[in-house]
Amino acid sequence: MAFATFSKLSIAALTLVSLSASATIAEFTTSHGNFKINLHDETTPETVRNFLNYINDGDYNNTIVHRVDPGFVMQTGGFEFTGTLPLTAIATDSTINNEPVYSNVRGTIAMAKQKGNENSATSQWFVNLADNSGGSAQLDLQNGGFTVFGEVIEGMENIDAIAGLSLCASTPMPGLTTEQCADANFVPGAENFVTIESVTIFDATINTADNLAAIKNTSQTVTPTPPQANSGGGSLAWFSLAFTGLIALRRRVIPNYCHFNRQ
Repeated sequence: MAFATFSKLSIAALTLVSLSASATIAEFTTSHGNFKINLHDETTPETVRNFLNYINDGDYNNTIVHRVDPGFVMQTGGFEFTGTLPLTAIATDSTINNEPVYSNVRGTIAMAKQKGNENSATSQWFVNLADNSGGSAQLDLQNGGFTVFGEVIEGMENIDAIAGLSLCASTPMPGLTTEQCADANFVPGAENFVTIESVTIFDATINTADNLAAIKNTSQTVTPTPPQANSGGGSLAWFSLAFTGLIALRRRVIPNYCHFNRQ
């Protein structure tokens, strides 16, 4: 608890400098290993500002990895486990403009959004576990293209390990047996989820953009349209990133939002 409080205060102290960085680096401390991401501050500025706002406000602390599709994506940034089900949605800010500059290749991070609305991203984001730019996923093209706004620069092996954990439907739930997953009366514990414990921003005054190896998204030629007025708030039914199923534990729903059609 003391560490979490200290991390949040440290993050808040870095708010002003981090928002002006050329390519911010952030480290995610999780219950299953850490990873670092380098953000495209200058080329996807609205998306990065939005992401840093959630970090600086401590909103991503204690959120869980609520969905994994092995060989496809790992998704987080939307929900907390507070001891009961369904999961608790974090408060979200207004939607942001889509910025489909870069390609959804392995190791990139991108924003989840509402199906059929390219300018609907708020807090949820995902890591591409494979090259999802084309093929059946078509993430560079579908729904206006999914905005890649950073790259994993350390700890991809930990993300792959999380993606390899046992799943209860689509949620990685280490230590949970098949019988417990199917048991309507079983109450999982915090240890049964993959939790993002804290996020630390650093190297905020150093231009690290030249270290990025981003691949341009050549599928998009149309300028994104302005976002719609409805922000979606904290609605549990708001996100969809092409995953059609919902997870049920104790016959309650754990949402998997982040919609794109994967065949």
